[in-house]
Amino acid sequence: MATSAHLGTGPEKVRTSIPFRLDRLPWSRWHWLVVISLGITWILDGLEVTIIGSIAAVLTNARTLNLSSVQVASAGTAYLIGAVLGAFVFARLTDRFGRKLLFLITLSVYLLATVATAFSFNFLWFAACRFLTGTGIGGEYAAINSAIDELIPARMRGQVDLAINGSWWLGTAVGALLTTILLNPHLFPVNIGWRLAFALGAILGLGVLLVRRNLPESPRWLLMHGRFEEAERIVSQIESIIVKEKHLSVLPEVYGTIEMRPVGMVSLKTLMRIMLKDYPTRSLLGFSLLVGQAFLYNAIFFTYGLVLARFYHVPDESIGLYLVPFAIGNFFGPLLLGRFFDTLGRRRMISFTYILPGVLLVLTGWLFMEGSLTAATQTLCWSVIFFFASAGASSAYLTVSEIFPLEVRAQAIALFYAVGTGASAMAPLLFGLLIQSGEAINVFFGYLLGAVVMAAAGGVEMVYGVDAERQSLEKVARPVSVTEFSD
Repeated sequence: MATSAHLGTGPEKVRTSIPFRLDRLPWSRWHWLVVISLGITWILDGLEVTIIGSIAAVLTNARTLNLSSVQVASAGTAYLIGAVLGAFVFARLTDRFGRKLLFLITLSVYLLATVATAFSFNFLWFAACRFLTGTGIGGEYAAINSAIDELIPARMRGQVDLAINGSWWLGTAVGALLTTILLNPHLFPVNIGWRLAFALGAILGLGVLLVRRNLPESPRWLLMHGRFEEAERIVSQIESIIVKEKHLSVLPEVYGTIEMRPVGMVSLKTLMRIMLKDYPTRSLLGFSLLVGQAFLYNAIFFTYGLVLARFYHVPDESIGLYLVPFAIGNFFGPLLLGRFFDTLGRRRMISFTYILPGVLLVLTGWLFMEGSLTAATQTLCWSVIFFFASAGASSAYLTVSEIFPLEVRAQAIALFYAVGTGASAMAPLLFGLLIQSGEAINVFFGYLLGAVVMAAAGGVEMVYGVDAERQSLEKVARPVSVTEFSD
């Protein structure tokens, strides 16, 4: 527990075991509540991306918004730009005002913008709504990744984080099933079905907003802001819940304490010093991993429906059918491979799940260019690629959320998410132009570029990867507030 003569926000040093008490807890229903209520972020993002990909061809219909392929792809870019700005703004607020307040606010922004999207009447309105939806999702990434890593025991942080990030694919599957039904002209008018898809996504988000209210603030964040009594109370409540659930007489022994002097919110100058001076190679690593996975994902999924429709002549209402098995397979990538990130280690698994997909993408792109694939075999090839790539992409968010000090965690996540996503924000527009050309060789060159960026990030991981498996967050990256460790 925290001990001090003064449990406030003063400059006194305080010794506490709270981080290690959280790390030694056995897995419980309380942890499942954290996973479900916070992990929904990735389901919502997957839902958004899939809906856009599936309705891309529908939006070019004269009876809907009558958009061009480039405009559809541009709306995807607007979503990504919004995510970048949202990540920057909300991350700063997350480190300042806490994880809980911001993960409630960011989800609310997403809900309002998604509902507004359903009422789009032209390209400008649609793109503006996509931008605002992106700001909510971008803010979610910073607030949620911070909270998850700070609440999950260290020995399971890798596999849990990957499974949660991999739930993006559940959103993809749900979105694919929704659009398969809603885009069926025999069931809904062509200008109504796509609007209902966004409305149903908002309903899902509303349900999650109600559940999130029951989660506590991160005790680690409270410690860094000098709110020791509140942190102690929350951890004691969590311990009491788990003791009762597991019918335990005593919890596992706590090993280690930290001595700290809370500094609270750090300045942007301090953030830059930490990123560029204290941890320059970690910064390069985070940038590389986020750029690699973001370029690959943004290029493929924002234009997935366009490829199926233009090159394989798949009907609009059937595009979702090709996404469902693809999404399910990709969900199982991080789910099945996740435990190896905690056993074989981060460095080996991350580099493997980045380099192999790059190689496979080159082979698939060549077969596509040669006309050797059908819609079914194209989907099968992508499913194999992203079985591994989805685990790699999930590990990128795990990496940037655990290798920097707690005081700047949300801002570090946002910075690398924003830089990575921003650097790849033009990928949907680029691929939209390549697809619109109607030439398979042009699309192949786009795939080749994505493969090179992805594999290069795996190379950076091999050199500069951090062996963070089964280590407490405080030991992986010493908080600015901590003055001494004691085992």
